Amino acid sequence: MRLSYVRELDEYPTGARRMKILTMAVLAILIGSYEGQIAPVVPLLLKDLNMSLATYGAVSGAAAVAGAVASILGGRLTDRLGRVRLLIPLMALTAVCCFVMTLVHSPRDLLVARIVLAFVDGVAMASTAPLIRDFSPRLGRAQAFGFWTWGPVGANFLAAAIAGWTLPIFNDSWRSQFVIMGCFSLVISAVIAFNIADLSPELRARIQHTERAATQVVDLAQPARLRNLFARRNIWAHVIGISLWLVLYITLSLFGQTMLVGSLGISSAEASTIMAAFWSLNLITLIVTGRLSDRTQLRKPFALAGTLVAVAVTGYLALALGDAGVSTGSLMVVGALLGGSLGVAYAPWMANYSEDAEDADPRLQGTAWGLFGFLSKSIAVVGLLVIPHVVEATDWQTWLFIALGCLVLFIPAIVMFNGPWRRAARTPVTVALGEAEG
Repeated sequence: MRLSYVRELDEYPTGARRMKILTMAVLAILIGSYEGQIAPVVPLLLKDLNMSLATYGAVSGAAAVAGAVASILGGRLTDRLGRVRLLIPLMALTAVCCFVMTLVHSPRDLLVARIVLAFVDGVAMASTAPLIRDFSPRLGRAQAFGFWTWGPVGANFLAAAIAGWTLPIFNDSWRSQFVIMGCFSLVISAVIAFNIADLSPELRARIQHTERAATQVVDLAQPARLRNLFARRNIWAHVIGISLWLVLYITLSLFGQTMLVGSLGISSAEASTIMAAFWSLNLITLIVTGRLSDRTQLRKPFALAGTLVAVAVTGYLALALGDAGVSTGSLMVVGALLGGSLGVAYAPWMANYSEDAEDADPRLQGTAWGLFGFLSKSIAVVGLLVIPHVVEATDWQTWLFIALGCLVLFIPAIVMFNGPWRRAARTPVTVALGEAEG
């Protein structure tokens, strides 16, 4: 039975209609990521609940575990039930969970509320990457995933901007932010519900090369089997490789400012300026490189080039952490180069992973991306629970060298991905002599 809010398309959309649905998917990941933001109010939360930073870290770690489990579960469900059928009601439920946050009065309340929110949000957001795949033909997939990545990054800016503007209005009440978050999320969820659509199972089972050219690669009479995905060596190369790559990314996301302040003794404002340069160029290269990757239909060369530059820049940054005299300007340049190089690698990798999973069975995109969500959140748990202990025992410089080693190990994994290293030569057009003369 088809639910009233689920619009299934029996013909692949083209032009503005397809772009509108893609925009809704990007907006969904932005709102889903925004709903999980708590960093701007943590100092107020700790004081109001009389909670230590260690307790907050444990709560965040437990929520991240719940989110990781939810991602892999949600990925499987979105393949079985459809994207929109799962996304729309769960987005509304996450908005309700934001309002529930205002009822928190103790660390135990916070633990329960954050676990429930992380789980519901994790299941809901598992539909967004498969939606990007469904509505982005291979000719434009890297750029589409580049825009999808703007969601988690943009949520950081959105949460910080709204908090900076509204907290003084509401006398620094941290609860005000979750009321705003819930209202904003409900409105945007309604907009998405009225504008998004799902592909029919038959269309999802195809590989879409362009808006109009597609290939049917599976027998729809046979069920989608997980072994078709996980029996492939290249899929395991993706899974293990990106887990190692994410160690550096998660380190910078969770502890970028803390690392710079602790190692170099600079102010929090200076550290935030350096990280702003990191995120700014990262956002730009995600889209620019995604477009170049799509135009050339090459994925692996961009992933390799971006990772090699990131290795060199990370090595320099690790050495710079031991030099208290390094200037803020130099660190901004280094931060921008690092963020930019990671962006060069990331969008083409996402397209490559999607296409390799698609070659195994297009019907398992949700499962593949659910696994990715599980991995990324699991690395975040490692970051929250392991990194502080390693840094306390040694220093930030040691940890950055560990993250650098993980990044280096991503390079041999790239070799195992499917896809060409060079752009295929154009096939020459041969014309018969009689036709040319005629």
